[in-house]
Amino acid sequence: MSRPYFLLTGLIFVVFTGGCSWLLGGPDSYEARKGVSSSLVDYLYPEGQVPPELTPGVPKLELPLRAGIAFVPSPGTGIQGLSEAKKDELLNKARQAFVDRKYIERIEVIPETYLRANSGIAGMQQVARLYGVDVIALVSYDQVAATGETTASLLYWTIVGAYVIPATENEVQTFVDTAVFDVPTGTLLFRAPGTDKRQSQTTAVKSTERMRDERAAGFSAAMADMTTNLMTELDRFEVRLEDEPALAEVTWQKGSGGGGGMALDGVTLLSLFLLLVFRRRLI
Repeated sequence: MSRPYFLLTGLIFVVFTGGCSWLLGGPDSYEARKGVSSSLVDYLYPEGQVPPELTPGVPKLELPLRAGIAFVPSPGTGIQGLSEAKKDELLNKARQAFVDRKYIERIEVIPETYLRANSGIAGMQQVARLYGVDVIALVSYDQVAATGETTASLLYWTIVGAYVIPATENEVQTFVDTAVFDVPTGTLLFRAPGTDKRQSQTTAVKSTERMRDERAAGFSAAMADMTTNLMTELDRFEVRLEDEPALAEVTWQKGSGGGGGMALDGVTLLSLFLLLVFRRRLI
């Protein structure tokens, strides 16, 4: 067998086995696990505080509502999580899904910094009063990202021979949960979760970059899932208000255009003006 033929045969064999390994290989073990989370319970009841007994009462919701939405602060463990810019982007996307509802006047995106400095029920109420909101939606999260070598590998051929780069399997699981509170009473009105799970393969060289992208994508998908579920829960809450009047007392602000008053829009004002002119002519 000639030397060129032998080299060609060896090349085909190595490429074929390397390629099959890439296609068929799976995760052997996860070597690194990183997580980032924030706890609603730890924020509302810091340092293991016992939840206070709430004064019995029915939440009074005056429509249209002024609402706030914010991420629950993470403990700051040093593990890379969501950037402030990304958090603001995700909250604004969730906000856009509700701004056109007639019973919502406005939705304020509240920076996490304000909640970090004011924990507990009283702290939440203080931040809400600062922004002038009646209800506040607190978004907590838990994300675990795992990276491990797989049996797969990527084979690069150079002028001096083969170069094998180990492949890695990335797995990211993300969970977010939004709890909506009536600010004056601190009563939980309703909640909605959102989840996402994703896996991807990459080379060890680009593993860190790919994992960062997967974690960001996981948060985006989980927030989108939560927003859909939150809209469903809000619709259910409206139905429950009709069936269970004791759940909350709902009134409309005067002149808001709801059930409690008349809004003076342009058409109404024009009609009143024409009526006055017509009366003057009769007199």
